[in-house]
Formats: sequence, C-alpha cells, structure tokens
Amino acid sequence: MAQNPAGSSTLAPDEVERFAALADTWWTLDGEFGQLHKLNPVRIAFIRDHVLAHFGRTADRSAGSSQGAAGGGRTGEARPFAGLSMVDLGCGGGLLTEPMARLGADVTGVDAEAKAIGVAAAHAAAQGLEIDYRCALPEALAGEGRSFDVVLAMEIIEHVADIDAFVAACAQLLAPGGAMVLSTLNRTLKALALAKIGAEYVLRWVPPGTHDWRKFVRPDELSRALRRNGLRVRAFRGITYNPLADRWALSEDLSINYLAFVTRSAIGGRNRAT
Repeated sequence: MAQNPAGSSTLAPDEVERFAALADTWWTLDGEFGQLHKLNPVRIAFIRDHVLAHFGRTADRSAGSSQGAAGGGRTGEARPFAGLSMVDLGCGGGLLTEPMARLGADVTGVDAEAKAIGVAAAHAAAQGLEIDYRCALPEALAGEGRSFDVVLAMEIIEHVADIDAFVAACAQLLAPGGAMVLSTLNRTLKALALAKIGAEYVLRWVPPGTHDWRKFVRPDELSRALRRNGLRVRAFRGITYNPLADRWALSEDLSINYLAFVTRSAIGGRNRAT
C-alpha cells in the first residue's frame, strides 16, 4: 500500500483560512463560487460518463442528466451510481457532493475547513440528502483504513501543502478496481495570465490571492505522481470557457483547466501500476 512520506501533511493553513472567509457564500450563485456553479454540469458529465463506463453501467440520460443532477433533480431521476461508495475530497460546501448523492452514490464529503463542512451539512439536510460530511484531512481518513470505489479530488490539489502526500493518501483511499477523478490548473503562462491574473484581478471571479501559480500542476507531473502510487491516468480532458456564451465546456485544450480520469488495477494489490 502506498504510504504518505514520513512527517508530511496535506494541510496548508493559509489555504484553509482563505476559504474559511468565504464559507457562507458556497451556495450563492452570484457569489465567490459562482463560476463553480456554472462549471458543475461539465464536471458532473465527465465524472458520470467515465465512472459509468468504468463500472460497466448505463444511465437514462433523460432522467439523470448532468443538468438535472447539477440543478438538484427531484423524483424520477436516475440513480446510476447506486451501490458505489464515493469520497469527495476538498468538498467545500458540497456543490459537487450533492449531485453525486442524487446520482445514487453513498457519499462521504471531506474538507479541512470546519465552516465549509457546517454549510455543506446544513444544505444537504435541507435538501433531504444523506451525506457523511467530515472535517478531516485525506491522510487521516486513509489512516482509518477507509476505502472507496470512487475518489473525487476536484480543484483541490493546487491548494494542498504536499502534492506527493496528497496523491499517496488518495491512492490509499481508492479500492482495488476503483476510479478517481481529478481536476486542477496547468502551470503554463496561459494559465498564469487567464486563471490567475485574469480571474482574480481583472474579472474578479475569485478574491485576489486565491491561487498560487507556482502550485499549479502540469499533466506530466500529475501522471508521474499517480504512477508512483500504483495509479494510471486513462484520460485527460481540458475545460475551456466561452465568454460570449458565459459557458464552460470540455475540450482537448489542457493548457489552463483540465480533468483526469484515473484507475487502480483490480489485480495484484494496491501498489502495482496497471
């Protein structure tokens, strides 16, 4: 089993403090997390399609569409993730955790920021959703011996203190034969100009200082870290923004935002790369 480097921790106190100041705005559509709300249908579609294909499942797209899941679809919605255990690392206020629960997964939401967990738990209760929310670090959860069919690590790896420790914890949490989905920002000059300077100082989508460009992760760096922990990237997809339509979409352009679909072999234990 992959182990966290000795004495390492994923906790970045300055990052936790920064997001604590925004905790009350997680579910405000025109607030600091407004772009995440707009991005959610794209993230959900990528997760849904790849997870269903990996586990050999199908879904009624008319009932369980990404738009319906993002909008909180009600009765009659397909639950293609039923029977799958899932952990959403860095879940924040639960923007992605709730759609996963509506798609039928048995979801645990984990975040290092207590106020965000409080917001997430209260919102889920108001929606009648059963989600196990925990204020914890990924390595603490892994230390309990927990494992999940699906691990989500969306927009979090660029905020942790130690990327290697974080990936190692993710690997420990992922059951043999399981799947992981990650999303992050590429460390390119284009990402510096648009995702850092443009998003924070020009468009004011997020507060200045939200991201540190030096902590953005290139796809090759992510792939190597995953392979060291017995995991294999099956697909990379970019996410691009259309300012005229004010809409996000999947693309082949990995130069700014990108997603990765990752799997663990079901054969040969948890330390062997497939």
